[in-house]
Amino acid sequence: MKDKTLYITGAGVSAESGIPTFRGEDGFWTIGSINYTPQEMATRRMYQEKPDEFLLWYYKRFATYSHIKPNNVHYWLSDKKLITQNIDGLDGKAGNSNYIPIHGRLDKVTVFHEQGKNVSFLNAPWKHVAEETKLNDDDNFLKKILLESFKISSKTLKPELEISLKPFVLLFDEYYTDLYRMSEAENWMNNVNKFVFIGTSFSVNITSIALQYALSRDCEVEIVDPNPIDIGHSSVTYHQMTAKEFILKRSE
Repeated sequence: MKDKTLYITGAGVSAESGIPTFRGEDGFWTIGSINYTPQEMATRRMYQEKPDEFLLWYYKRFATYSHIKPNNVHYWLSDKKLITQNIDGLDGKAGNSNYIPIHGRLDKVTVFHEQGKNVSFLNAPWKHVAEETKLNDDDNFLKKILLESFKISSKTLKPELEISLKPFVLLFDEYYTDLYRMSEAENWMNNVNKFVFIGTSFSVNITSIALQYALSRDCEVEIVDPNPIDIGHSSVTYHQMTAKEFILKRSE
């Protein structure tokens, strides 16, 4: 049978570019705000109830990395069938024109909508926010500019459906929909015979879903990670190395 491989990547792939992994010491999910944990911040509920806090956290944690460039791993993956958990967009910058960013994209926003609805993407206003706050990066002023940019009233602090903007990111209390190309992702999982997981801790739903597809269909499974998690199946091949070391080995 012809080798049809699906690559599933996580934060470890972008670490070489200078983006902290999510659960490392300086990771996004270990650094919260003054009053809230990351697990509280990265939720639809927080966006709806305290949009100024949510946008400030999101801007500082993610938008500041919008200038980061792809590394050799992204370029190696550029012609591969790829589903990534990363929202940094580096796979697209590296030339992969059809990868699935299953958790969203940093450079895009959508109109705020009920989950499951199919809406269009808009370019994120990060550049505008950066320019407006270049001479004043006080948090209160930054919140004001963020609220204006995302069309949220600073008086009511309530995002309005079909009016306000929301970062195109899948939050902790949201679910996979076809806006995130979930049906397409599952179709890919049904039509490959090999899964390669690179730089992921298996702590998010998409990796569990992909692994379930792989094992139920008796597909070959490889896991690439400096400290791989033993998933308890003898048929899995582990590569205890970084993503960079893995592609160098494959390129030999």
